[in-house]
Amino acid sequence: MRAGRLIAAQFAASALAGTVLAAEPAPSGEAVYQHWCAPCHAPGAGHPGTQSLQVKYGGKTPAVLLERTDLSPQAVATFVRTGVLSMPPFRKTEVTDAELAALAAYVSSAAKRR
Repeated sequence: MRAGRLIAAQFAASALAGTVLAAEPAPSGEAVYQHWCAPCHAPGAGHPGTQSLQVKYGGKTPAVLLERTDLSPQAVATFVRTGVLSMPPFRKTEVTDAELAALAAYVSSAAKRR
């Protein structure tokens, strides 16, 4: 009986360890964008980031981030980590490095997918 409990405990521990050690799925750049960026940078009225860029560029450059063709992944990552104009910086506790990489790739290539 005691051996049975020991085996069951070891099985449970190994199952739990497998759950804890399982790799998390790669973040979706689109999901990160929708969560952190779209509230300010989506098209239309009521999006202060888009409105700010519209004023800044005067229509010469698209104000909607996903319509831009001039943003490299490095530029997106820099803007996210350091902030720019009225946009605050995002810490690694808010947007992880993996999420930032996925986001930067998504934003920098969004216009090309259209």
